[in-house]
Amino acid sequence: MSEVKLAAETRTEFGKGAARRIRRDSKVPAVVYGHGAEPVHITLPGHELLLALRTPNVLLSLDIEGKTQLAIPKAVQRDAIKGFLEHVDLLLVNRGEKVTVEVFVQTEGELAPGSFLLEHVLNTLTVEAEATHIPESVTVSIAGLEAGASILAKDIPLPAGTTLAIDEDAVVLQVLSAQAEEPEGEAAGEAAAEA
Repeated sequence: MSEVKLAAETRTEFGKGAARRIRRDSKVPAVVYGHGAEPVHITLPGHELLLALRTPNVLLSLDIEGKTQLAIPKAVQRDAIKGFLEHVDLLLVNRGEKVTVEVFVQTEGELAPGSFLLEHVLNTLTVEAEATHIPESVTVSIAGLEAGASILAKDIPLPAGTTLAIDEDAVVLQVLSAQAEEPEGEAAGEAAAEA
């Protein structure tokens, strides 16, 4: 996992007006908390933060008043229409510390021939990993699976040092048979015959 370095500035102004002024200067208001310390309110460079957050579970190296601290994004608020960052909550982490995060589940391979549908019951998997070695995603093979097959959380291969943080018997993916739709005339005819 890559570490992204960002210069942070502490802030003393709070509220909507202060947040708007910060965003007008192409910066993002944020709060850093964790390890029993008092929350620290900061501003971060908007463009650099936006680029960093494109990587899931990115590790941020924050320079706050000359002191470097590691953090991971915990909550990101975006404008619903324009998509720009409005506020970010960051959780302090230490090297070697285990953290619980969600990673995306990706599939590879083709289902068995036939009319089957792959249902993603869970799009993400909750795992525990070292803060500096958080996987961006996990990949599972669906090659040759037929209707009725399920992939459980325990069936998904995890990188070394990563463990499941959810029930290992939780269904992540399942294969369904595609239902053929009846022509409207036949369905209406059957309903009339039953009446």
